[in-house]
Amino acid sequence: MRYLDLETWPRKNHYHFFRTMDYPHFNVCANVDVTRFQAVVKANGLSFFKTFLYAVVRTANELKEFRYRIREKGVVEHDAVHPSFTLMTSEDVFRFTEAKYHPELHVFLEETAKVMDAAKDTVYIEDEPGRDDLLYVTCLPWVSFTSVQHPIHMDPHDSVPRFAWGKFFEENGKVKVPLGIQVHHALVDGVHVGQFFMRVQEVLDEFGEIEKGTHR
Repeated sequence: MRYLDLETWPRKNHYHFFRTMDYPHFNVCANVDVTRFQAVVKANGLSFFKTFLYAVVRTANELKEFRYRIREKGVVEHDAVHPSFTLMTSEDVFRFTEAKYHPELHVFLEETAKVMDAAKDTVYIEDEPGRDDLLYVTCLPWVSFTSVQHPIHMDPHDSVPRFAWGKFFEENGKVKVPLGIQVHHALVDGVHVGQFFMRVQEVLDEFGEIEKGTHR
C-alpha cells in the first residue's frame, strides 16, 4: 500500500471537485457475454458464482483505479483488494463473507470454497472494522436487472467499489449476465468503468480448458 502524491496526481482537481459532493458515487450497468465462460465452467463442474467472482475481482485488481481508497490523510493505492460478498446462510438470510484474492484460479476457488463452507451456518452482517482493501460484491440470481443501487453510509471516505450481477439470459444466441458497478467519482471516471467492462469481457472470453483438479 502507498499514499499517492496528490500534488502531482493528474486527478488532483477531479478528486477535490467530486469528494465534496453529498453523493459522489455513480453506477453503470451493462450486459457481459458469458456464452463461452458458462460452457467452460459447466464442462468442468465448477461453481458459476465463484468463478465469475474470480473474473470480477481479478479485473478490479488489474486496474489501479479500483484499488484506490480515500482516507483521512489522502488517497492510498492498495497492492491488492479482496472480495467481501453476500452469502445465503442455512437460516435463509444472507451474511457478509470475506475471501482473499489470489491470481491463480484454482487457489482462489479452493480458498473461497473453504470460507463459504465455514460461514454458511452463521449470520454476520459487518465487515472487519476499518478495513478498506475490499470490493463489495453481491448477486441477484433471480432477476436480469437493468440497473442496481447499493446502500451506502454518507461517509466521505467510503470509496469501496460495489459490484452486483443478476440472472443470466439468452439474447440472439448468446448467454449474457447483467453486471452493475458503483464507484466513487473522485477516484474513478467513466473511462475507467469502460476499461473494466472491456477487460472483464476479455477475461471471460479467455477462459479455456481449466486445470484438472480445480476445486469446485
